[in-house]
Amino acid sequence: MDNCILIKPGTFHAREIAAYRGEMLAAGSPMDGTGILKHTEDVLEWLAYCLLCENEETVPQGLVAADQFVFVRKADEKIVGMIQLRRRLNNQLREFGGHIGYSVRPSERRRGYAKRMLKDCLAVCRAKGISPVLLTCRVQNEASRRTILANGGVYENTVFCEAEGESLERYWITL
Repeated sequence: MDNCILIKPGTFHAREIAAYRGEMLAAGSPMDGTGILKHTEDVLEWLAYCLLCENEETVPQGLVAADQFVFVRKADEKIVGMIQLRRRLNNQLREFGGHIGYSVRPSERRRGYAKRMLKDCLAVCRAKGISPVLLTCRVQNEASRRTILANGGVYENTVFCEAEGESLERYWITL
């Protein structure tokens, strides 16, 4: 697999963030782990929002502090995935969302990026003292299930999320 790095996004990634967003929308892919990126075309607005979300005092009401990361392939600086780490769980996240959400760009799927990106994010969790870590995936998302299991996920149960109209599998990873 290509050499990639998990880093926080910055203005120097603006063109790649826009391209990632465009590819995800064109494919009709859920943009898990990207915050509000699906709903804003303005990359600078998204970056500012990500900074707000990093601090408990500035995170929008009803949300929890979170760290946004991009998974960048070093060879060409292409963003191949995005992942968001929520530092704690509120009631909604405890039931349906979990600590981590992630997605991989459609043109880069089936190359092991999600597995590696999650592994690197779990190292961040370990450093921040977040354990155990809750992850969820849609019942029909076999790729995400395999990614979670490959990183030590232990199945707890399946719940129905009425707001999304979907069943979600819940997994815990103890670090």
